[in-house]
Amino acid sequence: MLQSHFIYGSPAPLACAWHQREHVCCRVAGLIAGSVSLHADALDFLGDSFNYAISIAVLNLALTWRARAALLKGATMGVLGLWVIGEAAWHIYIDRVPEPIVMGAVGFAALLANAVVALMLYRFRDSEANLRSAWICSRNDVLGNLGVMVAALGVFGTGTLWPDVIVAVFMATLAVQGSVSVVRQSLDELSRRQSLVVEERR
Repeated sequence: MLQSHFIYGSPAPLACAWHQREHVCCRVAGLIAGSVSLHADALDFLGDSFNYAISIAVLNLALTWRARAALLKGATMGVLGLWVIGEAAWHIYIDRVPEPIVMGAVGFAALLANAVVALMLYRFRDSEANLRSAWICSRNDVLGNLGVMVAALGVFGTGTLWPDVIVAVFMATLAVQGSVSVVRQSLDELSRRQSLVVEERR
């Protein structure tokens, strides 16, 4: 019932479409503003839309396949996090100060929608790896949007790029931590499933 509710009683399909839209918006805004934290937000949205789609696709499959899907999603989160760290290093190298007004406006608009989605997915925070990864993505979205707004205030107040870079690295760290958590849980589920198969064959 929990799995059916994830599709029919939650915003999962809508969240998937919303994240695809927000990826484009944040990517364009990031290019206009020259903000690495907005770029990080855009990549986070891209990864989340991919993760939501996988969660929905494998929801009614066997636990082994759901755990494998969660493993793939966890790895994707980690790759995107490492990419953001590399992009932050590039922004330090080119030393471009971003536009704080654009950063703040886009961050606030995204926060309003993501907070609603995160609240509706909150019930899945202790579920199996496949469902829990969707909650982790939404939680990270809210924290990322708050981070972008803080970065915008910091850039506005200091006139430097460092608040933007620091927040981007913070968002990347969240992605990597979430990746480690999901990968560990999915590997544990696969291991327990394999143990059950071995026991059944005896």
